[in-house]
Order: sequence, then C-alpha cells, then structure tokens
Amino acid sequence: MLCLINQHAEQRLPKNENKKTLILASLTSTILLSCSATDWLAKSEVQASTGKPTFAFQDENLSVEQRVNDLVSQMTLEEKVGQLFDKAPAIERLQVPAYKWWNEALHGVARAGTATVFPQAIGLAATFDEDLMLKVGTAISDEGRAKHHAFLAENNRSMYTGLTYWSPNINIFRDPRWGRSRKLTVKTHTLPRASQSIL
Repeated sequence: MLCLINQHAEQRLPKNENKKTLILASLTSTILLSCSATDWLAKSEVQASTGKPTFAFQDENLSVEQRVNDLVSQMTLEEKVGQLFDKAPAIERLQVPAYKWWNEALHGVARAGTATVFPQAIGLAATFDEDLMLKVGTAISDEGRAKHHAFLAENNRSMYTGLTYWSPNINIFRDPRWGRSRKLTVKTHTLPRASQSIL
C-alpha cells in the first residue's frame, strides 16, 4: 500500500513536496479501504437512483491506486491538511464523512459501550497460548466490526465508533520507563511475532 502511495507522490508532486504529502496519501488510502469495507461513503441522489458511484474513488471495481489518485487530485490543500488529525472533518462536496481515528481494542472494545473484556495484553501473553490469543483477537474483531456497523446505521461517527484501532501494541517491551508495559505482550520476540501473525 505505502509503495503505491509513494509512487503517487513521486509522480504527481515536486520532490520537495513528497515527504509532506506521504502521510496524507497514506491516510487517504486508509479512508478508501474503510469506505469499501464498510459502505462508509454516503450515496448521493444520483448514485442512489442510477446505482453508479458519483466519483471514481467510490467505485470499488477500480484499483486502490486509481481511487487514491482520483480522491487526492480533487482535494484542496485545506482538505488534505484536515485529514491529518485524529478528528478528520467531513469533505461534503466529495461525500467523505467526518471520521474519528481514535479507537482501542487492547483487551476488548469496551470504550464503545458494552463489550466482552479480556485480561490485559501482558496477562494474555503470560498464558503463552497462541490459540487462546487467536480466539480472543477474533472475538474482539467481531465485536468491533458489529459495533461499527451498528453505529453507522445510527449515523454515529463519534470517537470510538470507527474501525481504526490503535491497540493492541505488538512491540517488544524494552524499557520500563515507557510506563505502558501492560499494553505489550512480552519482553521476548516469540509472542509479538505470534501476535503479528494473528493480526
């Protein structure tokens, strides 16, 4: 994905602008993937009556690269900058709704209402049971997806309703001064590697 975005930046922008827009393009591709995965974009009257997308970037039959190129080319500088924050505003003229990037699923999706809550990551890791971790991860992802669809049905796009989860963290715990050791699985490389394969 980042390779496609980087190619987009190199082809469309002067070299001194590449670094400034790489993050934006990455976020834009995430928006597009979210759109196709969750029917995230509102449908216009034209799209509702004809069944055809209003914009090319809404067409799930196109490649991600084509969709990214189309969306980014239509965004103003102000709109691009606005997408760099965790509370990304809507771009109404392009039918892109507001999106809150902040959600967590460290040991359940409880910040978004009632959910199954599991032990902290370091507690799960202490079991050294990869099958158990897969089951926990599957339950969390199923609940997260179900909650997201329920929120969309209510047109609720507030914090903790999206599919962008900032945890669990699969890094190795190296320095206790960080203060968030409970968010990591273990000090060794074995379980984080297993966690990556599960994710």
